Amino acid sequence: MDADRRRRENRQLRERLDALLADGRQNALIFSRHRRIELGLMEGSTLPELFHMLFGEFKQINDHDAVTLALFDPDHELRRLFAAIEIDVDDWPDLILLDADSSLQRALAAAGGATLGPYVDSIHSVLFPLDLVPPESISLLPLKRRGRLIGSVNLGSRDLARFTPGLGTDFADRLAGIIAICFENVVNHERLKHVSLTDPLTGVHNRRYFDQRMREEADRARRSHRPISCLFVDVDRFKSINDRFGHPMGDEVLRGVAARVKGELRLSDALGRYGGEEFSVVLADTDAATVASIAERVRAAIEGGEFRDSSGAMIPVTVSIGTATALPERTDDSARLAVQLVSRADAAVYAAKDAGRNCVRAAD
Repeated sequence: MDADRRRRENRQLRERLDALLADGRQNALIFSRHRRIELGLMEGSTLPELFHMLFGEFKQINDHDAVTLALFDPDHELRRLFAAIEIDVDDWPDLILLDADSSLQRALAAAGGATLGPYVDSIHSVLFPLDLVPPESISLLPLKRRGRLIGSVNLGSRDLARFTPGLGTDFADRLAGIIAICFENVVNHERLKHVSLTDPLTGVHNRRYFDQRMREEADRARRSHRPISCLFVDVDRFKSINDRFGHPMGDEVLRGVAARVKGELRLSDALGRYGGEEFSVVLADTDAATVASIAERVRAAIEGGEFRDSSGAMIPVTVSIGTATALPERTDDSARLAVQLVSRADAAVYAAKDAGRNCVRAAD
């Protein structure tokens, strides 16, 4: 009897030990996954990189059926930043920008940490608005900075038992804190970068940004063997506008020209104030016929735009535009290609001025 009892006890001990070892291995695996995610989040320096990590790698590593990021943006500050740095919110269906205060926001703010439980459509549908099968269970991770709720990361699973109230949330709470810090740091970095690459008068990009983007697109065109174009816009007789109407009015004209040029461009086109009354545009994957059409639209929009001084009198504003296009080979030098395109487009502007101004000319 004693021998049987010892065997039973030994077997129970082995089973408990095996269970502890299994739990240890599972916890080590979870820790390793979270460590990998944390490093990936901290390495991201731009919002697209952060979004790719959350909606891509993070979702895949943890085998979640849905991952969304909800951000509270009642004053549309984030929307303005996204537009300024050319992030199209529609490109990120897992990103949700919420306007006003809500019961959901108050519930998340009051939560001490991650909230786990079944999916309730009337409460949680705003956090999972995708055209997918709704999750069965969810985990909501409030993102807080300095005591203020900025949003939440929302995890969904088709498994009802995946997220239940009894599960531990230590890893989830730690992850939420790291995501909140990373998001705040990246947003601040994007704001500073935007300011350093933006012309303060017109609000479009400055020459530094344009030169950088020109080199990047030239290298991309070289590698893909796709056409690339450059467009130069010069305000005709700008000195006489300043002399006749004053420099403040000249500034208004520059702002208006920049807005009208931008209004005729595509989202993929990059506009910069090159200097003085000159604006430049790099157009990726754009042939000569397309850039000529865009340039003519820009010219017509400015000629047809109404520029008025403080008394309401019309200010005649026209522009001369030069364009240049290249179809680079993979062996071409990207930096040289960028310089040549800009130089050719600039030369074409002088050809447009020699032709009487208020026209478009293409480089030879």
